[in-house]
Amino acid sequence: MRGRVAISGSQSSLREANRALIVDTIKRYGGLTQVELVAATGLSPATISTIVKELLGGGIVDTQNTTRSGRRAQMVTLARRVGLVAGVQFGHRHLKVALGDFGRTIVAEQQMPLPVDHRSDTGLDRAALLVVELLESVGAPIEELLTIGLAVPAPVDVSTGEISVHGIMRGWDGQQLGQVMSERLARPVVVDNDANVAALAEHELGAARGFQDVVYVRASYSTGAGIILNGHLHRGFAGTAGEIGHVQVDPSGSICRCGNRGCLDTVVSSTALLDLLRGSHGDLTLRDLVAKGIAGDLGCRRVLADAGDRIGSVVAMLAGTLNPQLVVVGGELAGAGELVVGPLRQAVLRHIAPNTVAPLQVVAGELGEEAEVTGALLLALRSTEVATHYETISTTPEGSDGTAAAEDLSLTRRTEGDLT
Repeated sequence: MRGRVAISGSQSSLREANRALIVDTIKRYGGLTQVELVAATGLSPATISTIVKELLGGGIVDTQNTTRSGRRAQMVTLARRVGLVAGVQFGHRHLKVALGDFGRTIVAEQQMPLPVDHRSDTGLDRAALLVVELLESVGAPIEELLTIGLAVPAPVDVSTGEISVHGIMRGWDGQQLGQVMSERLARPVVVDNDANVAALAEHELGAARGFQDVVYVRASYSTGAGIILNGHLHRGFAGTAGEIGHVQVDPSGSICRCGNRGCLDTVVSSTALLDLLRGSHGDLTLRDLVAKGIAGDLGCRRVLADAGDRIGSVVAMLAGTLNPQLVVVGGELAGAGELVVGPLRQAVLRHIAPNTVAPLQVVAGELGEEAEVTGALLLALRSTEVATHYETISTTPEGSDGTAAAEDLSLTRRTEGDLT
């Protein structure tokens, strides 16, 4: 909660500052009642009531009836006319796009398969087309789209939008992805790593909500981690923090895409895991592996458990260094539940010093395969400045250090959320 804000200056500048404070607070939480706005801003009930009426009349906010603690109240949210944001997630084999508004609602979503090792120009072209199709499906012009968040399965230098380790995404190196995508749609674009945005989503909406220090492990076609320290996303210099898929686990192992030998990704990537089963099970997909393991296939269960154990041994090194409160496991492999999360938890706890004061928790994520695209939407929301007058709305991209002017926002399909 914020304390009372003391603002000097003329009456008009005071009113404008209070308007901005109220709009920013609604933006942060997605929607609040007037009582909650009083608590969150420190402004008086009379000031809140007056300014909310002004914003409602100006089309900046909407109100709807809700119930709080058994009492009827009016939820105040930013109006749909304020605009929409888009989240774009590139996977190794698929593309997912979603539209979201400032009322914590995903209004449209679509995905499509992509060929392995698709090039950046092909992928960005298809993403731009999907964004336009989704806008048309909800009857929104391109001008209503304020910002696009773009998530890719590689470390990203957010100051340039470039992939910072060459070879991980073939055909994407050397491209300023945000700029290239922005040229296609004429809208601002912010870019980040998929594990980072998934960590942001789980921290805001999922299993890590309320925790300050969190490691999110994305166990999928490759393995990466997103790190939340003191409530903020930690990317490291040029975006390579959390690249646990490129920690060496076998000095004599295979050559990794990054150019090094025996990285974690060479033993727990989808290719490596499925190769183990090809002789006994034929050609499987990662989804097949997870589904068969859940159904009781002993070979698939062994592969999943071993993968969890290997990933956990590397996560333990990260946890021993950062001392997080919580490790959240997501990605396609986490869909196998305790078949993967259990061995991963055991390996982490086996390899770190036991903390008897605050034992480390290792849990499955709550957002599943929606974590990345939801995080991309949150990234876009964080990077969008909402003015207190509709006609002056503008957007501001993240700074060179990757931080955003606005605080973390919530985004969910629920119509109500708790103020935390």
